[in-house]
Amino acid sequence: MADVGEVLMSVLSTIRVPKPGDRVHKDECALSFSSPESEGGIYVCMNTFLGFGSQYVGRHHARTGQRAYLHITRTRKAKKEDENNSGSGHPPKKKPTRLAIGIEGGFDVEQELYEEDVKVVILPDRQEVTSEDLGTMPDVVRERVSLSMSGIMAADSVSHTLQVQQWDGEVRQESKHAADLKQLDNGVKIPPSGWRCEVCDLQENIWMNLTDGKVLCGRRYFDGSGGNNHALLHFQETGYPLAVKLGTITPDGADVYSYDEDDMVLDSKLPEHLAHFGINMMTMEKTERTMTELEIAVNQRVGEWEVIQESGTTLKPLFGPGLTGMKNLGNSCYLNSVMQVLFTVPDFQSTYVSNIDKIIDEAPSDPTQDFKTQVAKLGYGLLSGEYSKPAPDPGDEIGASEPRGDQVGIAPRMFKALVGRGHPEFSTNRQQDAQEFLLHFINMVERNCRSGPNPSEAFRFLVEEKIVCQQSQKAKYTQRVDYIVQLPVPMDQAANTEELKEAERRREEGDSSAPTVRAQIPFSACMAALSEPEMLTDFWSSAVQAKTSATKTTRFASFPDHLVIQIKKFTFGLDWVPKKLDVSIDVPDTLDLSGLRATGQQPGEELLPEVAPPPLMTPDVEVKAPVLDDSTVSQLCEMGFPLEACRKAVYYTGNTGIDAAMNWIMSHMDDPDFSAPLVLPGSSSGPGTTPTESLSEEHLATIVSMGFSRDQATKALRATSNVLERAVDWIFSHLDDLDSMEVSEAGRSAAESEGGRDPPPGPRVRDGPGKYELFAFISHMGTSTMCGHYVCHIKKDQQWVIFNDQKVCASEKPPKDLGYLYFYRRVAD
Repeated sequence: MADVGEVLMSVLSTIRVPKPGDRVHKDECALSFSSPESEGGIYVCMNTFLGFGSQYVGRHHARTGQRAYLHITRTRKAKKEDENNSGSGHPPKKKPTRLAIGIEGGFDVEQELYEEDVKVVILPDRQEVTSEDLGTMPDVVRERVSLSMSGIMAADSVSHTLQVQQWDGEVRQESKHAADLKQLDNGVKIPPSGWRCEVCDLQENIWMNLTDGKVLCGRRYFDGSGGNNHALLHFQETGYPLAVKLGTITPDGADVYSYDEDDMVLDSKLPEHLAHFGINMMTMEKTERTMTELEIAVNQRVGEWEVIQESGTTLKPLFGPGLTGMKNLGNSCYLNSVMQVLFTVPDFQSTYVSNIDKIIDEAPSDPTQDFKTQVAKLGYGLLSGEYSKPAPDPGDEIGASEPRGDQVGIAPRMFKALVGRGHPEFSTNRQQDAQEFLLHFINMVERNCRSGPNPSEAFRFLVEEKIVCQQSQKAKYTQRVDYIVQLPVPMDQAANTEELKEAERRREEGDSSAPTVRAQIPFSACMAALSEPEMLTDFWSSAVQAKTSATKTTRFASFPDHLVIQIKKFTFGLDWVPKKLDVSIDVPDTLDLSGLRATGQQPGEELLPEVAPPPLMTPDVEVKAPVLDDSTVSQLCEMGFPLEACRKAVYYTGNTGIDAAMNWIMSHMDDPDFSAPLVLPGSSSGPGTTPTESLSEEHLATIVSMGFSRDQATKALRATSNVLERAVDWIFSHLDDLDSMEVSEAGRSAAESEGGRDPPPGPRVRDGPGKYELFAFISHMGTSTMCGHYVCHIKKDQQWVIFNDQKVCASEKPPKDLGYLYFYRRVAD
């Protein structure tokens, strides 16, 4: 065997020192979930800085010829016994006092201590070189290798950069109004206690406006508790921006809210502003919960949380293939729950996990950025069982304790970074909607599987919409592709209406002991609301050439292999405040949708003529611009909706007010052109009329490279104002609109060309009987999709299993009535 010094000298040109901007993967294997703590540690290529577990480093060497790797292993140090140990074997967890993660007083994030061993390994003979060995080698070798080793170890790993180690929800900015806040000399003096809302006499959640001293109640919370919005209404009437929450004032500060900036803020002149109204900040004591404490309480709300997580019973931990937990990377439970369910679907297993060796062999030089590789890596990690092991307890001897609920599990950092890259929401560490992530991921699968097996076909189905003109009785049929059935929740059909009314009456009377009653909605009522005809009051009929009423009926034109049902729990209250419906629905284990099969045009049924409505014009003058109610548009924009969508909502509802416009928005949010600019009928610009010359050739080429024809790409870009990302989303959601447009030979993949036949027109959908059985459901705890927690229950070998991030246990009482997303598989006749 050659001398190790000579070998190092021969590969010295391949050893690099990390520069600023280099991505160093030293905490996670690019092709598996091996880490420095895993058996065998991790090998970091000293040229590309990609990390590989012991089972893949040899494959990387054989493929690239790279020989020098930095081998990093970490061994967990035993933790010192906590002096506050309760004697139960585990120290008591401190109750969080700050809305923060990884910060003293915040939600706990365990920080492990490790001993680290680092050395250079030369393949293929696995010769080892330690830092001490380098001292005996030539200066040029010692300096270059030492710099590379220290550079790799000093660099922030990619996973560390992506993971937010600390998050503080209490970091507040100084209000722009604080320094020069106008305060009225109106003689108002506020007593040190005994405050009541000046409008409704409420005694809790009381705020004082710092401009005029008005004492009013705060906002109504998502669940109906809190105040009656009188402080907010006062700001809307006067424009006075800052208010302080009475009861939170102490010598250290208080809760100050800026209505204009729509956030909790700091007021550096708060003592002066309070003294103006006779309040001595130094003598005040806290008597009310701060907004932070209220948020923590909401995020730990007993009731829904305990039931969904089954925390009232001792659950048996499970380990083995298909029973692998996933670490929460900071509000990534929505991703964990969705991916756990998807990899129980045979299509995803066969596409990614069964072909993992082939996928890895064909992976590009940087597999961390390859969608197929990272999905396969995740799927194999979940199904193989290699990471489904009890998490070690540093305080115990190895093997001395019973298996704990938490697992070693996998941390999907590379996967999360890849699927979220460039997305305004999924690239962050904020909580997200599991349904939106599911559709986002399916969209990515669609983009990456055009030339091969497409597992998203398992969920794809056709919807038939039938519109019947009530005046002429002529019909119009359209079809669209969908992946999720959105099931409405008819609250007026609750089976326990009297009980709900009684609880509401007691709350209104101020009875603090009034129980929280959950509405019980029959599943049959939800299905009836889905299938019943919808009345359209402003339908333009081509048969009578005028606006009239019509009915719209929605049916299944095909039944997918796997059916996803979303319970539409998230809605808006009468005050347009978003809220979550607290409901229990008796979702069945088996489902027969055969009665909702579309029938198509019936014998003797006449179709509406294919005639476009006339343009909006006066007899002499073409309407150049819509006349819109600016105040309604502004109110909608303040709710967070896109400007163009708000303009369209006001236009298409004829300036009839906020309620009608909001209803239009809620029923059109899923439209692919929801945010597209408003274009009047008969105008000469807008979607569909953009001249080809104005379209980006680069955008056209990108879409053509995905297997579409130039005509199809042009149509997509015209429909979305030449925005590439929206055009790609549009084209995948309008596959049925492209039926008559042939895929060009230049845009077709090599695999399709070799097949010697054109791809089938339109979207490929599977069809079969409409009978299903429930195999999984995802539940949400919390007041909105932007906060709270997700868990999933999956049926494995006739046993329900709960997947709660790293905890995987046998489910004793699966709360099937509280789910958000339900997953059914087809049952053969």
